[in-house]
Amino acid sequence: MLDINFIESNLVKVKEQLNKRSGDYSLIIDEAVELNVQRKSILKEVENLKANKNNLSKQVGELMRNKQSDEANKIKEEVTLINSKIEKLDDSLKLVQEQLTNKLQNIPNIPNDNMPIGNDDNDNVEVRQWGNELIKKHNTPHWDIADKLKLVDFEAGPKLSGSRFVVYTGLGAKLVRSLSNILLNVHTSKGYKEITVPLLVNLQAMYGTGQLPKFKEDAYITTNDQYLIPTGEVPLTNLHAGEILDLNQLPIHYTTYSQCFRQEAGSAGRDTKGLIRLHQFNKVELVKITNQELSETELQAMVNDAEAILQLFNLPYRVVELCTGDVGFSSSKTYDLEVWFPEQNKYREISSCSNCTDFQARNMQTRYRDVNGEVKLAHTLNGSGVAIDRLIAAILENYWDGDKLILPTVLKPYFDNKEFID
Repeated sequence: MLDINFIESNLVKVKEQLNKRSGDYSLIIDEAVELNVQRKSILKEVENLKANKNNLSKQVGELMRNKQSDEANKIKEEVTLINSKIEKLDDSLKLVQEQLTNKLQNIPNIPNDNMPIGNDDNDNVEVRQWGNELIKKHNTPHWDIADKLKLVDFEAGPKLSGSRFVVYTGLGAKLVRSLSNILLNVHTSKGYKEITVPLLVNLQAMYGTGQLPKFKEDAYITTNDQYLIPTGEVPLTNLHAGEILDLNQLPIHYTTYSQCFRQEAGSAGRDTKGLIRLHQFNKVELVKITNQELSETELQAMVNDAEAILQLFNLPYRVVELCTGDVGFSSSKTYDLEVWFPEQNKYREISSCSNCTDFQARNMQTRYRDVNGEVKLAHTLNGSGVAIDRLIAAILENYWDGDKLILPTVLKPYFDNKEFID
């Protein structure tokens, strides 16, 4: 959530930056500012009434001491009327505050000043490529390879749960387990602390990271306002909600392997086959909580950490910086890692690394004391390290030789040092 005081003080600049995203946010910003004006007006009126009430209450005490009960009773009646007005104003204040919060929760983070301007993913800017010499093309999609090798049962998933669910079988299930282990080992060796998180989170946690209200249609809600996590980012980032951290605790680096759940409400007809876009998927997540000065440096390091996974598997990929029209709701700056798919003859996203600045921290009230002891909002970052189902899909297509799946070197110890799966 953005700071309404910052919006008011930088109204023209905020509108200019936010309107570089896909959409016009001028109206909702003006509505939020007007609600804040109302909020401050009510607060001022309440403060004046309370000050008047305090003065009258003092007079009552003096009058009673002087045995002027009639005058004291008149003032008591006036105090009662003031209490009634304060109560009504408090109700109005609560309503205005709720409306203001709702407006702010629907306003995205401000894009970084240097972010590429654009409308959608076609306007994202390539930063670098890796492994061009490894690029190849063929006509066998990863789902056909998975089916031939009996790694995935694409019929069992819909039978059990519906479309966009899959069942990994035999060596396929072993592949998921092996990859989660490899990825976590890589990231913990780089200083990330491994965490195992609940797959259910409460309403507050979902609002904390900005999943709600923006992505409500994509979320799976259960009972008692509990949600299946759409990503490990939600529980990891909320671990320090409501806390004031010491500067020497920062930066905090967390990683987790979890299953994630998304309804993919806005992706009808896209990637209906295979492992790219599932309702239930496997992912290793990276989260950082840092002081404000370090977040940009930490973002670059996070991108490098995600790249290290793709380099470990010798998968060709590229890094792109997202443009203003494609960047996520909570993000101020995002880099995507896109891995090469030979059958599709193009790069596809496998990791997204974002700096959310203080946007999520304001929701969660995650703060720290700086060197001067001043309490400030932390900066939060998140990224995929990486999406395991997409990594499997990329391995299948890039290591398929037409008859068998050549095993990447790093995977061989997990498969009895075999050279391939056929």
